[in-house]
Amino acid sequence: MTYVDKILEPGETVRYRTTLSWTVYANGICIGLAALIAAYGGVKLAVPSFQLLAAALALIALVALAFAHLKRASTEIAVTDRRIIFKRGLIRRHTVEMNMQKVESVDVDQTLLGRLFDYGDVTVRGVGSSFERLDFIDAPLKLRSTVTAG
Repeated sequence: MTYVDKILEPGETVRYRTTLSWTVYANGICIGLAALIAAYGGVKLAVPSFQLLAAALALIALVALAFAHLKRASTEIAVTDRRIIFKRGLIRRHTVEMNMQKVESVDVDQTLLGRLFDYGDVTVRGVGSSFERLDFIDAPLKLRSTVTAG
């Protein structure tokens, strides 16, 4: 059972769920590709130091991918008919909940790559000066339209 499912109030329904974009794996993927290139160079050129470099890069890539997976798996974002819920963290948890009546605006920032791969940064501003910035969110325009649709 997810965090959002545990804290739903009686009669409250989830209208939209999202998480971090798959692009959080990009660093690990790039390091893994560098490991493959080093391994290929080590085999083709018969240079042992390239093979050692490939092994080190592969280990770093696996660690980076594992951290990215934990970060993505431990992040929940949901829009219900009453509030916006954001939870991040596995052992140390950070949660933010904002009532829909308190939402003043929802801003979306997308780079060119963000538009191509459908991810971006979302800033939810509440009445007063409170706001929460959510980085690397999958389908940020869908999140914004769900919140602003009422």
